[in-house]
Amino acid sequence: MNIDPPICSTSAPAARPAPTAKGLRKILFVTPEMGDYVQAGGLGEVSAALPRALREGCDARVLIPGYRQVLAQHPGMECVANLPAAGDIPACAIGRATRPDGLVVYVVICPELYDRPGSPYVDERGQAFDDNDVRFARLSLAAADIACGFGEPGWTPDNLHLNDWPTALAAGYVAWRGARTPTLMTIHNLAYQGVFEQERLRSLAIPESAFCIDGVEFYGKLSFLKAGLFYASHLTTVSATYAEEITRPEFGCGLHGLLAQRSAEGRLTGILNGIDESWEAERAAEAANADRAESWKNRHADHIREDFGLALSRGPLFAIISRLVHQKGVDLAIQTAETIIANGGQLIVTGQGEAEFEDGVRALAERHRGAVGVRIGFDARQARRMFAGSDFLLMPSRFEPCGLSQMYAQKFGSLPIAHRTGGLADTIEDGRTGFLFTAPTATGLNGAIRRAFDVFTSTRRIGAMRSAAMSRSFGWDHSAKRYAEAYAQAG
Repeated sequence: MNIDPPICSTSAPAARPAPTAKGLRKILFVTPEMGDYVQAGGLGEVSAALPRALREGCDARVLIPGYRQVLAQHPGMECVANLPAAGDIPACAIGRATRPDGLVVYVVICPELYDRPGSPYVDERGQAFDDNDVRFARLSLAAADIACGFGEPGWTPDNLHLNDWPTALAAGYVAWRGARTPTLMTIHNLAYQGVFEQERLRSLAIPESAFCIDGVEFYGKLSFLKAGLFYASHLTTVSATYAEEITRPEFGCGLHGLLAQRSAEGRLTGILNGIDESWEAERAAEAANADRAESWKNRHADHIREDFGLALSRGPLFAIISRLVHQKGVDLAIQTAETIIANGGQLIVTGQGEAEFEDGVRALAERHRGAVGVRIGFDARQARRMFAGSDFLLMPSRFEPCGLSQMYAQKFGSLPIAHRTGGLADTIEDGRTGFLFTAPTATGLNGAIRRAFDVFTSTRRIGAMRSAAMSRSFGWDHSAKRYAEAYAQAG
């Protein structure tokens, strides 16, 4: 197979055995997004952090599509393998790149599928690519090829770690070949399943025999995610509560029966995500003293109020840092904003998503100029400033597999107000580091907001809660150890 020189350098060294520390389990972490290059959500952040945390006890490497953002950072990368076509899945090359900290990243080089503008999943207009089935089948098939020993010479993974529907088909490809490489599949959000028409089976090199209830069939269609859930050796999801919730009809998205079966077999584990605690560096000194924390919070609050065009105030500042979609309960937050404003509070919002919610928060800001500020879009540095300056973070998600914002908020002394579900229930201590409410309704959220106002009026109580929140640890070390145990359990 010929590879264009700008993508894989013809002068790069020939493929050579990849060194591995003796005795370390070799993990190929397969992901459609990674914060080092491009991300659309929390999976990108996890994919940047977890493989690095795993390197303490494993030889963990990443496999990612060769998006233009990836190729731009690694011009002339070394090609270590060529993989054949199958069905309508084109042939590809595997490039090898090394991050500055030594993390090895394998890149699926297939320009016709990946070298295009947009995010990993959608084009510049926000429309899903019409060949996403082929794009992510190519990623999954590459993972299976590498698991079967066709990747970099001298390095074959002991485990595949798959993440969400874009990688889930790899578990099927491994099983259909009769390969023995154990696969661990992590469910980051069960609501996104990668469902396509049955007619795509042959194009995606899926055997017709797999189109059945004990396979890839899902209500008459082909489900990538179902393939992962059925064929993977072990399943994990990103919090203990979510692992239990998805075995029930109200959270299981039509897959609760299979998930309940896997849970009963001991093959479903909840492992909480971590966060990048290097974010704390700029506020570490303040965490030790409640009085200093209050002064620090006020200083940042003044800056963020000015940035969002709000009036100066010493009332509580609430924040929404979220995708603006139904799952996140944005409609509930819009309804309860009147309570916040009527009681002397202010609200800042950043995020993007569904048009009705973007329009809803814009209209709210128009009605309450000086009290509500909105920025459509997302910027990580601005998000940090919002965590630092806000007193409370609104997270009324209807369901939340894990969530990261509530963890970052606590590290910055912004107390989360959240629905008691999934990872929110597992990471927020009600009345100590935040506020939880039971029913995902405007009434439930309103009650929690009123509790927050009560606490805010007491310097002692708000100071104690901030200190408790800021002292919590949400690093990746413990989670990485649990994943290492899960790899061993998978085989």
